[in-house]
Amino acid sequence: MLIETLDLLRCPFCGTRLSVIENAALDRGRDRIESGVLGCECCAFPVVAGIPVLIADDATRDAMHALEAGRRDDALHMLRGLEGARLDAFREMTSVAGRATYRDLLGVLCLDAEADYMLHRFSDPTALLIEALLDALGHRGHPAGGGDRTCRVGPQAHAGAGASDRRGRGAAPPRRALDLCGGSGHLTRMLLRQPACAGAVLADVHFWKLWLAARILAPRCEPICCDANSPLPFADDRFAMVLLSDAFPYIWHKRLLAGEMQRVATGDGVIAMPHLHSAHGENYSAGDTLSPAAYSNLFAALKPRLFDDRHLLDRVLDDRVLDLANHTLPAACGDTPSITLVASRDRGLYRHYPVADPLDVTGVLAVNPLYRVDYAEGVSRLTLTFPTAEYEDEFALVKRYLPASVTVDADLRGKIAPADIGDRHAELRRRRVLLDLPSRYC
Repeated sequence: MLIETLDLLRCPFCGTRLSVIENAALDRGRDRIESGVLGCECCAFPVVAGIPVLIADDATRDAMHALEAGRRDDALHMLRGLEGARLDAFREMTSVAGRATYRDLLGVLCLDAEADYMLHRFSDPTALLIEALLDALGHRGHPAGGGDRTCRVGPQAHAGAGASDRRGRGAAPPRRALDLCGGSGHLTRMLLRQPACAGAVLADVHFWKLWLAARILAPRCEPICCDANSPLPFADDRFAMVLLSDAFPYIWHKRLLAGEMQRVATGDGVIAMPHLHSAHGENYSAGDTLSPAAYSNLFAALKPRLFDDRHLLDRVLDDRVLDLANHTLPAACGDTPSITLVASRDRGLYRHYPVADPLDVTGVLAVNPLYRVDYAEGVSRLTLTFPTAEYEDEFALVKRYLPASVTVDADLRGKIAPADIGDRHAELRRRRVLLDLPSRYC
């Protein structure tokens, strides 16, 4: 963790500042703390592998004691939940630095169907929609918009309620974002590329997910291990963007968390909650859902707006437009499975945004891992192959943009350069056949 992050952190229980305890556990560099113990007026918390663990439970306490006894590797494995054969497999996999991929590590760290969801996250319909949302909100106050990305806008792109014109404004200074319950950092990676983002805090209750984020998916993030069912371990008014996706229905203390999100957001900030499962619709792994009206009421002070995810996705796929101009009243949400909630005092953000083709490469250009690649005689044949029947059923909407098969006159088995694809590059990126992936992803 960055030493400057101490200014951001507060104890989730007593609310006081955290300070570094000078003991045998401390491994501190010029600007970072790799290992150590943080204390407040009521508790002590470990920092393991650069990740503060601001949770009070037996596993965290045992890890802290292991740190103080000089057993740093033991502390790390305790928090990853590894022992026995899984620990042996992990040690073998990571014995050579930089060899293990995200896919490899998921096979050891995650033992259920969530591994499939995580591996294929970058191209699922929810992530596609969230990427458009973050690209729109992430350029708020930056008149240059999407930079060099190309885009195609439908004829109605700038019509309707909520349209605003940012011409004449200077670019707002970049500010910090919070990806709450952000897992292993897929969306954090999207946040970090936004011009309005000066840095992103990734918060999650699962240490092993944060460890993966810091090593592979979002190494520039600041990971914080905390429980969103408790008060958030942050000072007031610190985040210009608070993002919570795919997790709120699984939180029991929803009223507490909604209040905390509003507390840590800046006065002119944005709270974005994509893919909220509705109690009136059907969802896989629905969680403890609320009605659209109940979700809205939790953020009533900010007069939030709700958007039907089906409508948002249709506009993104069919018109290359993100429509935040036309919201849906809670009573009109009907049986839609999920909604997106956006809350902000900045009413000007509720407008249409062009969706740019994703042509930038910030990591490695590679074939979507949902495709099997067969290569022969200078031609790559790609076949859409789902990991399980359950995954195919839950994410059937990917078939709207992922073709069942693709033939490309190039070798796509390894590292790919846009020039290898020629004039098909934009099409294959738009349809998520080719993805901009982190190094060592799969």
